[in-house]
Amino acid sequence: MIFLTKRSTICVILWFYLLIQYYFCIFVVEFAKILLVKRQIIVMTMIRKAEKRDIQAIVELLHQVDMVHHVIRPDLFKPNTTKYNELELEALLEDEWRPVFIYDDGKVLGHAFCQITEVRDDKLLQDIKTLYIDDICVDEQARGKHVGTALYEFVRDYAKSIGCNNITLNVWEGNDPALSFYKNMGMKVQKTTMEILL
Repeated sequence: MIFLTKRSTICVILWFYLLIQYYFCIFVVEFAKILLVKRQIIVMTMIRKAEKRDIQAIVELLHQVDMVHHVIRPDLFKPNTTKYNELELEALLEDEWRPVFIYDDGKVLGHAFCQITEVRDDKLLQDIKTLYIDDICVDEQARGKHVGTALYEFVRDYAKSIGCNNITLNVWEGNDPALSFYKNMGMKVQKTTMEILL
């Protein structure tokens, strides 16, 4: 009889232990969900479409992009210039097929230039809607703070929301940090551009 009582007590203790573990796991999962939602809300409020007031900050980032490319390929890229000037950027910000997103933390810490293209009724190609990332840049002072990841994930979610089939971009040979970043984001090689210098 005493043996059965001890056994019953052990079973009850074990049952309560498992019950506590179960509810603790539920708490941890729910807490993680709350943190994830909060992170997404914070990122959503920090990333927005670029406006005219952001142009000067975007130009500064474009200078950084140019210098990365100039260092890799000085035979192709001029130093101390940008792909777009202020007037061109102003016009670009009005183009719904070429959205520009910025990461704004009180200061513009990064941008993503995008282009949306659509193929319909082509005799060779399947119908497809693509978001091409023309450029993602993170301010050199903000690198390592996951700004690039937040921008990329925002653009990916935006592409999904507008019905894109894929996202594409180009990376210059020698830009190893960018190549590594995009691979970490799950991107794979679609095609390779070859050249020979004469």
